[in-house]
Parts: sequence; structure tokens; C-alpha cells
Amino acid sequence: MSAIVNVSGLQVRYGVIEAVKGIDLTLEQGEITALLGANGAGKSTTLLALSGLIKPAAGSIRFDNFELTRMPPHQIVARGLVQVPEGREILTTLTVRENLLFGAYRRTYSRKEIGADLERLLQLFPLLRERLDGAAGNLSGGEQQMLAIARALMAKPRVLLLDEPSMGLAPLVVLEIFHTLRTLNLQGLTIFLVEQNARQALSIAQRAYVMENGRIALSGASTALVKDAKIVDVYLGG
Repeated sequence: MSAIVNVSGLQVRYGVIEAVKGIDLTLEQGEITALLGANGAGKSTTLLALSGLIKPAAGSIRFDNFELTRMPPHQIVARGLVQVPEGREILTTLTVRENLLFGAYRRTYSRKEIGADLERLLQLFPLLRERLDGAAGNLSGGEQQMLAIARALMAKPRVLLLDEPSMGLAPLVVLEIFHTLRTLNLQGLTIFLVEQNARQALSIAQRAYVMENGRIALSGASTALVKDAKIVDVYLGG
């Protein structure tokens, strides 16, 4: 494996509040990396900095050897780093099809290639095919999460960032979402997963980081972290 994303000394501030305090982390190509931690630990802020939606106060974010810290979000997406936001943020008044095609708006591919990608995603998410011409706002929470992931995949990411994909979903739907993420990873997609459901995240991730109060408190292979006494007590319910 080789690193595709290298973060070093990343600091992010909201006014005088330092939300991310000089963290280092690496995403290995072809792996799922989980970022765990309690609410307010700095996880979502870290993703927003990687996506260019928040400008760091200091530090470096390198994606495939390109520095991202001064790059606007649309250029970061065009390079292949794409985020599925917390809360999904689908366009509720548009159809499912329109939402999916919106994910490809930065691409210069032909209609035929985009159509082929759309068909591939509808095979991966068959429930979306049934709702294709209906308003996205009429989807269930799980279907909306599937749509948000599929929309991001229409941008042809090389690294997919996900912020709390299990939030507010029923346990069976969560299992389906995580099974899909594992399938995408097996197809070669690099995934960076921010998640409070530590048990599910560690079950599919190859490695993980744990954030506390804006700092990296623990890191390592998921198989080792799932046996760590602190992880078991705090995040896996004993």
C-alpha cells in the first residue's frame, strides 16, 4: 500500500476556539480508514478541512502529492476527493435522477459514459432505480443516505469521505450501508469514514484513528484497536 492522503500539523480554528490541534494522519490507497471520537472531538471539522470547505489555520493536506490547503472545494472534487456530508444534504425538490446527475456536473465525460456510471450505481443501489423519477425528498432516511453516497460516486472519486453515514438509521439499514461501503472498497475505492458507531466502523476498516478534544489520541490497525481496553470501555460498550 502507498499513502494517497497525508495530513500533517493540521490546525483548524473557529475564532479563538481551536477545534483541530495539529493532527497528523495518513490514508493508505485502497483501504478504509475510520476516524472515531465523541461529539465535538473535531472529526467533522477534519473532513471539512480535507474538502476545502474550511480553511486550516496551519498544516498541510497533500492528496496524491498535491497540496490542498489553498485549493477551492470544486477543484478538490475534480481531483478526486469527494465528501458525503453529514445529514446527506440531498436536493429534496429534485428527482433522484437529477440528484445523481448533479454529482457528475464537474465531469467532462460523454453522456454515454455518465449513463453507464449511472446504470452501475443503480445496480449497486437497486432501491434508487425504483424511485428514480420521484422527488428525492420522498425517500426514507436510508434511501436518502444511499442517494447521497451514489451522488458522490457519480463524481468518480478516488477517495470518498463519509461523515456519520449511520446517523439516524435503523440497524438493518446501517448494516446494508456498511456492506455497500465494504463492496466499494473491495472494488478499489479508498474510504475515510467518520463514524460514532465504532463497532460497525472497526468491522470494515483496516485502520483507525481516535480523536479526543481536537487531537489524535490513539491510532493503529482496527484489529488491534478493537481489543484495546480504552476503545472497548468507551466506544464498544464494555
